Amino acid sequence: MAMKEMLGLALRGLEFLWALLIMALTGNMIAMGADPAVVNYTMFCAAFAMLCLLYLIPATANDKYAFVGFLPLALDGLLTLFWFCAAVALAAKLGVHSCSRDSYVNTNSVIRGASSPHSACREAQASTAFLWFGFAAFVGSLVISATGMGGGASRGGIRRGPAMSQV
Repeated sequence: MAMKEMLGLALRGLEFLWALLIMALTGNMIAMGADPAVVNYTMFCAAFAMLCLLYLIPATANDKYAFVGFLPLALDGLLTLFWFCAAVALAAKLGVHSCSRDSYVNTNSVIRGASSPHSACREAQASTAFLWFGFAAFVGSLVISATGMGGGASRGGIRRGPAMSQV
């Protein structure tokens, strides 16, 4: 396996890990009753990433699974944009405070309504951190797809077969 596939698959593995962690944390927040729009959008980003990774992981491992050459690049671009928006929105709504302060926990719009607000606060802060880690991984995958190093982003180019005069 070439270096480009190993790097691409390592990034895809990290993206899957971050999406799984975010899905678990935000799912628990929603189950506790903390479900404003920003939390629901974060869950959408995690679910969308999981669906896209079902295609992107095989497409990164082998170019023959990249049915359309530009699709990995387009999906990486969308995922990078969506995760950046989710990370900024959740961080902005949360603010930077301690989850042990009752005055912060009781007035924060992200965790308001949760049955266990201190736990929901910690989960929201962890989700924010994981969103930024995932965003960094998606930027790496986007760069690899854009430069044609992997994922079938640019299969065109120089023809490698024999010329007609050699046949």
